[in-house]
Amino acid sequence: MRHLLATTFHRYNHRLPTSLHHLLIRNYRPPKSPAPPKPPKPPQKPQSFTFHDATWEDPYSWMSHLNDKVAMRHMDIYMEQEEKYAEAVMSDTEKLQSKLQSEMASRLHVELSTYPIRWGPWLYYRRVEEGKQYPVLCRRLASLNEQFISNKDPSGGFDFVSGKKIEQKLVDYNKEAERFGGYAYEELSEVSPDHKFLAYTMYDKDNDYFKLSVRNLNSGALCSKPQADRVSNLAWAKDGQALLYVVTDQHKRPCRIYCSMIGSTEEDVLLLDEPAENVYVNIRHTKDFCFVTVNTFSTTSSKVFLINAADPLSGMALAWECEAQAHCIVEHHQGYLYLFTDAAKGGQLVDHHYLLRCPVNASSGPRIWENVFNDDQDMVIEDVDFCNTHLAIILRENCSFRLCSVPLPMPSRKEAVSLKELNPTFLPLPNHVSQISPGPNYDYYSSTMRFTISSPVMPDAVVDYELSTGEWNIAQQQNLLYERTRILYGTTSSGGIADGSLKNLNSDFLNEIKSEDDNLWNDLSEFYACERYDVSSYDGVMVPLTILYSRKNKSKNQNPGLLHGHGAYGELLDKRWCSDLKSLLDRGWVIAYADVRGGGGHGKAWQHNGRQRKKLNSIKDFVSCAKFLVENEFVQENKLAGWGYSAGGLLVAAAINSCPDLFRAAILKVPFLDVTSTLLHPILPLTAADYEEFGYPGDIDDFHAIMEYCPYANIRKDVLYPAVLITSSFNTRFGVWEAAKWAARVRERAIYDPKRPILLNLTTDIVEENRYLQCKESALETAFLIKMMES
Repeated sequence: MRHLLATTFHRYNHRLPTSLHHLLIRNYRPPKSPAPPKPPKPPQKPQSFTFHDATWEDPYSWMSHLNDKVAMRHMDIYMEQEEKYAEAVMSDTEKLQSKLQSEMASRLHVELSTYPIRWGPWLYYRRVEEGKQYPVLCRRLASLNEQFISNKDPSGGFDFVSGKKIEQKLVDYNKEAERFGGYAYEELSEVSPDHKFLAYTMYDKDNDYFKLSVRNLNSGALCSKPQADRVSNLAWAKDGQALLYVVTDQHKRPCRIYCSMIGSTEEDVLLLDEPAENVYVNIRHTKDFCFVTVNTFSTTSSKVFLINAADPLSGMALAWECEAQAHCIVEHHQGYLYLFTDAAKGGQLVDHHYLLRCPVNASSGPRIWENVFNDDQDMVIEDVDFCNTHLAIILRENCSFRLCSVPLPMPSRKEAVSLKELNPTFLPLPNHVSQISPGPNYDYYSSTMRFTISSPVMPDAVVDYELSTGEWNIAQQQNLLYERTRILYGTTSSGGIADGSLKNLNSDFLNEIKSEDDNLWNDLSEFYACERYDVSSYDGVMVPLTILYSRKNKSKNQNPGLLHGHGAYGELLDKRWCSDLKSLLDRGWVIAYADVRGGGGHGKAWQHNGRQRKKLNSIKDFVSCAKFLVENEFVQENKLAGWGYSAGGLLVAAAINSCPDLFRAAILKVPFLDVTSTLLHPILPLTAADYEEFGYPGDIDDFHAIMEYCPYANIRKDVLYPAVLITSSFNTRFGVWEAAKWAARVRERAIYDPKRPILLNLTTDIVEENRYLQCKESALETAFLIKMMES
C-alpha cells in the first residue's frame, strides 16, 4: 500500500506545473517538536531579615512556615507542580530508566540470610521469607547447626526447610510494620546477656520518634514494661534482669536515663535528668557487661561515668573528664579500664585517637590514666575492639589501612610501649582498602572477630578473623563475576582462603598481595582501575583524590565524570564499591572521590580545617579536584557532574555557586542548602555537633563565614547554572523546603536553559529500608546524568 501511494504521488507530482511544485516545497514546514516543559513558578512573598550587621530578603521563606495553613496549601500545589515538571522533563528516558533499574536490580545481593553471628551457644541471623518485604530475626543453637549444612555443597548454605525445627523466630519485622504504620525501621537492637530478652526500638513515623519494646525470647511475647517513647540509647545490666535506656526531650536531646527491672511492676527509676540544654547523654555497656558507661558531653566538656552493672541503682562514679567535646569510649578488661579517645593532651589538641588505661580499683583521688602505646605519627590508631584474650587494632599508615591483633593482658610496666614490641599479627589485605569496620562482635569470650573490608574496586567482604592463630576466612561477599553472593552458613573454611596458609605474614609483605590473592577477595581491579592522586588546593594543601574508570572504556579527554564529596563531621567519605555505579563505569564514565578538608581519615586537624569559619576550605578543595579532573583530561570539559549527600549536598551546591561553568550537572541528595536560616531559626531540632560543624550564627565572625558559603544565600544572578536533580524526602532532618527554596531561587536568578533543568524529586518513603526503591531512585539519577551529558 505504501509503495502504491508513493507511486501515485510520484506520477501526480510529475504532472504539476514547475511553479506550483516549487511553491509546495517552499511552503512545506516540518512538524514542530514539542516545546520543552516550563518549570513551575511558586509565589514570591518577600520577607526581610536583619541579623548583626546584615540585612537580606528571602522571597521563599514562606515555604518553611509549617503552621501557616495557607502557606502549606500553596506548598502542596507547588510540590505537585514540581513532580509533574520532573516527570515531563524525564519522560524521554523511561526506557533508559527501566533498563538501568533492571541492571541495578540484577546486581542486588540475593541474601536469603545474613551470615550468622555467634554469641555464646546461639547463632543469630536475619533472613527474608519469600514474598515478604522485611526480614525475620532468628536464632538457632550452634551445637545443632552442622546437622543442617548441605554436605554436598557447603557453600549452598543452611537447609532452612529441614532446619526449621531448630530455628527460633524472634522478631518478624513484617508484623512490626503492621504496628508502625507500614514501616519497619529499627534503630537499636540488643539481646540480653542471658539470651532471654531482646530490647529494640522501632520508628513511629506518625509521631517522629523511636519507641522501645522488650520481647521475651522464650515465649515470643512483648513484655508489659518497659515501653517508652523517644528512646535514643539502651544498655543491659544485672545479667539481663535490668535495662537502662535514654529518653530525649521535645528537641530530641538525649537527657534522661531510666532503669527498668524486667518482670517488675514497679515504676522505672530515673537515674539521671540532665537539665543543661547544651549537654547530651549517651550510654553503653562494656563488652564484658561489668559496667554501664554514661557519657555526658557538650561543646565545653566531656565526662564519662561508670555504673556497676551488677547493681545499677548504686549510683554513678566519675571515671574521666576533659575540656571541650571529645570522643570517649571506655572498656573493661581483667581489672583495667581502657579509654579510647581523641581528647586534648596537656591542653594541646591531638590529631588522632589514642589508648589509655588505669586500674578499676583506683585510689579515692582522681584516676591516673597511662598511655598504652607510644605516639607514632606514621601508624595512627583508627579504632580498637576487645575480647577476653586479644586486642584488635585498625591502623592507618599514611593513607593505607591495616588490621592487626595483640594478645591481652598488656605488659604490666607503666611506661608506654611501641606497638611493634608486642609482635602484632597482621591480617593480609587486598589493595585499595578504603575502610575497615569492626563487628558486630558481641561475644566477649570468643577470639574470633568479624570485620568488613571495603574498597572502591571490591564488593564489601565480611571477614572472620581468628585473633589467636591469625587464620581468617571470607564469611560473605558478593561475587559480581558470577552474579552470586558467597554465603557460607556455619562453615569455617572456604577453599584456600581459610586454610591458615596466609597467617603470620611478614608485615613488609602485607601490601604486596598480587592478583592471585586478590582473586580470593573477588577484587575487580582487572576490569576497573583505581588510582590515587594528591591535588594541590588553592592554598597548597594536598587533597587526596581517588579515581575509578573502566579499563575497557577509558579514552583520554572523552569521558564524562562524576565527582563525589562530603567533607563534614569528620566522617569518612564513602568510597566503598557501589554496584549501581557499575552502570556508569561500563558506559565510559569516570567516578572520582575528593577527600576534602572537614572529612575523616586524615586526623582531627584535617577535620577542623574544613568546618565553621574554615568551611570554605572544603569547598575550594572540591573545586580544585574538579579542575584537576578536567585539566588532566580524565574527564572531558563540560562533561563533569558533582554528587553530594546531606552536608555533601551543601559542598557541591556551594562549589556550583563558585564555578558554575565547571559542572554540567549535579545530584544533590537530601541536601543542606539554606544554612543561614536553618541555624538562625531551626524548625527541626539541631544538635551541638551541627553548630560545631557549620558555625554559631550568634558569633558575628561565624555568621559572616556562614553567609559567605551558604548555598542558598549565594546563588548568582544572570549566570548559566548546570542541570541539577535534587532528591529530598519528607523523612529527612533537613526539611524539604530547603530543596524547594533552592530550586525556585536558582530558576529565578540564573539564565534559563531548558537543556539545563533544575528538577526536584520527592519521596514520602524511607528509601534506605527498601532496596528496590533504592534501585528506582538510582536509575532516575543515572538516567538524568546520561541525558544531561548527551543533550
